[in-house]
Amino acid sequence: MNIANKLTLARIFLTFVFMFFIFCNGLWAKIASFAIFIFAALSDYFDGKLAQKNNMVTDFGKLMDPIADKILVLAAFAAFVQMQLIDAWMFVIIFARDILITSLRLFALNKGRVLSATKMGKHKTASQMVAIFVILIFIVFKQIMLDIFTWNPAWESVFRKGIYVMMLFTVAITLYSGISYLWDNRKIITKI
Repeated sequence: MNIANKLTLARIFLTFVFMFFIFCNGLWAKIASFAIFIFAALSDYFDGKLAQKNNMVTDFGKLMDPIADKILVLAAFAAFVQMQLIDAWMFVIIFARDILITSLRLFALNKGRVLSATKMGKHKTASQMVAIFVILIFIVFKQIMLDIFTWNPAWESVFRKGIYVMMLFTVAITLYSGISYLWDNRKIITKI
């Protein structure tokens, strides 16, 4: 197993470590969860670069890399639902879109066709990552204020409204990118 594939597997492992720390109490646990998520997200960038640069692209990597990405992102959004920071319907749309498109890509790959990511799909990924980072920053900031200073309940409402609006935007991009991807690849779908 090459280093790019090891990074992919490490990302799945780090997802579970992230989930452990995000639900632990205390400032250091929240900071650890944020740092672990950043490291896991960066591993996605580096495993792709390493695989292409060193000609280490494998069938395992083609299959597991997008799955590892989805596990990481969906785990973060699931944690936010559990923490009541985002609505469950938002998570369901993100989950359904990502599973549906990943399944279509894997089906096409099984038939010998590679469906590459679209520009809209990249915007979707970027918006989801930004949303996750912003929410994690809010979690760390709130914990700092609770542990060291003081937390004003009025801030909670402001932050939650901001998260809600940001998530509406993220969900809209996610939904639009999924629908446009399905439309662009409708000929493959009709052959299923």
